[in-house]
Amino acid sequence: MAVLFLSFLSAVSLLLVQGSPINKSNNDTTPVVIWHGMGDSCCNPLSMGSIKKLMEQEIPGVYVHSLMIGKNILDDTENGFFMEVNEQVSMAWGAVSESRGPAVSKSSMKNLISVGGQHQGVYGLPKCPGEQSKICDYIREALTPELTPTGSKNSKTSYILHLKLRLTVHYRLLFSKYDTCGGESTTIFLVQAEYWHDPLNEELYREHSLFLADINQERGVNETYKKNLQKLEKFVMVKFLQDSVVDPVDTEWFGFLKAGQAKETETLQESVIYTEDRLGLAAMDKAGKLVFLKSEGDHLQFTREWFTENLLPFFKS
Repeated sequence: MAVLFLSFLSAVSLLLVQGSPINKSNNDTTPVVIWHGMGDSCCNPLSMGSIKKLMEQEIPGVYVHSLMIGKNILDDTENGFFMEVNEQVSMAWGAVSESRGPAVSKSSMKNLISVGGQHQGVYGLPKCPGEQSKICDYIREALTPELTPTGSKNSKTSYILHLKLRLTVHYRLLFSKYDTCGGESTTIFLVQAEYWHDPLNEELYREHSLFLADINQERGVNETYKKNLQKLEKFVMVKFLQDSVVDPVDTEWFGFLKAGQAKETETLQESVIYTEDRLGLAAMDKAGKLVFLKSEGDHLQFTREWFTENLLPFFKS
């Protein structure tokens, strides 16, 4: 599998994966799979369609497949909001296998490129008017489920449902264009709650997270996860310096807020994930496999020239 695009909170965030050529390919190019994010679809000519076309123009003969999570574009768009992440991943892998056949399972990933991705989650909503405004803190407090950590009778599912409900309400208040219920109450929950990472309640987060704490090895170390990630030749992370969508922006370089407070951040290298090497990132860093790129501008606001100069070389190598 070559390229994978993931998203959260905005129209799209990008996660690109380059792999070795699939067996019996008729050229030496690496197949590309692109995956849109929240608010987008597989075939939007202004987003994923444009990226697909650009890569096909710049890499002659490359195979590019844009994933559709669902049976049609409408399903695809809605699933980006409401389908749980693990289920989306399962459907995505099934779609890739169906697209390229059994040989795809034998191909290895070469380079992983994350563009504006939220690796340690988020603790804030898009377009919140800055840390100087108390409204951001009020929203964070309102989103914190009133559950106790260890020993609580509430299950992980009830915790996530509670958080999803609160996120849904606040999203509808902040982004009226997402409100399709005419201002009435709704029981549809946003899957983005699975990326919510509360630094003031780390134990609660680790105890009840259905996705993020698992893939980041925060509850225990799965050696298979670690081994597979370290097979990459390069893991490239792109941060947008004026990002108003992702909070904190440091998560795009695998950093986050220091535990126990919500003001100071720490880098990946200062985090427990790195110091205990729970994902193998420390070993990859020492081997020169981690690449940190930055781009001026807001979330995913980059030009064709920037993409061609900074990211395409990883697909041509």
